[in-house]
Amino acid sequence: MRFFHISDLHIGKHLHYYDLKEDQRYILDRIADMARERRPDAIVIAGDIYDRSVPSAEAVSLFDWFLTRLADIRPAIPVLAIAGNHDSAERLDYASSILGRQHIHIAGRPPAKEGERMKRVTLEDEHGEVHFYLLPFVKPGYVRPVFPQDQAPEDYDGAVRGLVDREEIDTSVRNVIVTHQFYTAAGVSPLAAGSESVRVGGLDNVDISALSPFDYCALGHIHRRQQVGEGPAWYCGTPLKYSVSESRDEKTLTLVELGEKGTPPVRTELPLVPLRDVREVKGTLEEILAGAAEEIRQDYVSVTLTDEKALYEPVDQLERVFPRLLQVRLENLRARLSGEENLRDLEPRDPLQVFGQFFEEMQDRPMDEEEEQIMREIFKEGME
Repeated sequence: MRFFHISDLHIGKHLHYYDLKEDQRYILDRIADMARERRPDAIVIAGDIYDRSVPSAEAVSLFDWFLTRLADIRPAIPVLAIAGNHDSAERLDYASSILGRQHIHIAGRPPAKEGERMKRVTLEDEHGEVHFYLLPFVKPGYVRPVFPQDQAPEDYDGAVRGLVDREEIDTSVRNVIVTHQFYTAAGVSPLAAGSESVRVGGLDNVDISALSPFDYCALGHIHRRQQVGEGPAWYCGTPLKYSVSESRDEKTLTLVELGEKGTPPVRTELPLVPLRDVREVKGTLEEILAGAAEEIRQDYVSVTLTDEKALYEPVDQLERVFPRLLQVRLENLRARLSGEENLRDLEPRDPLQVFGQFFEEMQDRPMDEEEEQIMREIFKEGME
């Protein structure tokens, strides 16, 4: 059984003030091309399909275009997707029954009632069945009604562990879980990136031992590719760099191959070359301007200037060479003494996102569509 493991597409995301629509369409097109070339038995998307719970019409259209590209491949390749913490479970669940007939299996909500179970998709190969369990992003409050009152989980670990235990996984066959949580291994946290919103050491941690019945754990949520613990649990990372902190990361498409039961999964990393890269350059203004090769000028660039002397309009000079300039920082004695290290930092503070985080902290749930629309209109009026 061979399948692609991808996650955290964050369709609709901006990098600082720059719209990544063109970059995302390019990389999704490349993934679809690789699916046509490699012919995997399935494509797994481990959450955060969209960057916001109420995605723009352009973002929805782009994901629809991606699914259509995949659906055009023959023979058909099943797509198995779950909702992440950035997604709207209700939006993703819409028309899921119809999509399932087209080999597109989407799980927006985790089990929320006593009789409900995880969505399971079974595929077969020469070694027999492979059960894929789809577990969308879980909070304890989402799933407490599933359990007897005296066994209701109080934290994220208990919620995930309880949901897995009640499935009574048949470990004599091969099982894969697709899940979007902050997993740790014996208290060791994964390496996060600057584009993530995770609380290290918080109650949202889930120990990876909760997923012990599975032969492969397709994880989403963390933006850097890495293994969790020593078993078959992997974050595949994002297909694009979504922060300056990821400038040195290599983004890949993960191809997983499951052999017969009892053999470890084999992972192959297929390089993903973006339309535009995210880069960090450092040096004097003169060195950077003189060394700006044509092939990097259209990239997203973070600049660190080391000049000790005063500079004349350095940001303007850099913008003429790098039209997608992200930030300009000073690294010299004068900046360290004054504490003014940022000449320009274009990372915006989206008031709706800030309020959304505050609302979720206070209410233990994200804003629904109506609440988010109300706040969007309030902020719009305030800006006007």
